[in-house]
Amino acid sequence: MFLPDGYGSLEIICGPMFSGKSEELIRRIKRAKIAKQNVLVFKPKIDTRYEEECICSHDGNNIKAISISNSEEILNYINEDTDVIGIDEVQFLEGDTVSVCKGLVAEGRRVICAGLDMDFRGEPFGCVPNLLAVADSITKLTAVCMNCGKPAIFTQRLVDGKPAKYNDPLILIGAKESYEARCRKCHQIDQ
Repeated sequence: MFLPDGYGSLEIICGPMFSGKSEELIRRIKRAKIAKQNVLVFKPKIDTRYEEECICSHDGNNIKAISISNSEEILNYINEDTDVIGIDEVQFLEGDTVSVCKGLVAEGRRVICAGLDMDFRGEPFGCVPNLLAVADSITKLTAVCMNCGKPAIFTQRLVDGKPAKYNDPLILIGAKESYEARCRKCHQIDQ
């Protein structure tokens, strides 16, 4: 996306688990670094699946990141030279993430957020729907349904190999041991 100098932008990368959101964020951050832009990358402390100080894709690519709990913490790291801010798993951040991102964009910075747009129930997740509403660009990725092989837009949580119950806790950090990508037909919730 091209914007004139002095204009910031908000880019959202969303989709289900295993769709390549972190991979795409890492790709965009690496390109910004090649362009000699000053980059800061953040991830929620709650995401302990791989490394504490890295964003890691499921296939092993990674990039250094600062672990934070609250989106307002981002402001402690920004300086006048910061051009690009990357945020992975944005749905897990506490605080007013939308206001923080809008403020950074208003200062002329490029903000790239990656996260789940729906929870395991198939409902809008955290701040992501509100970020989508104010985004300059949206990349909605699909995965491959691990049940039938069709395009998947849902994240299926499994408990002992069976669909999770609707009232199960909303947040359960996990990967292939707890989740699968599913298409609309194969996604199930135990009501």
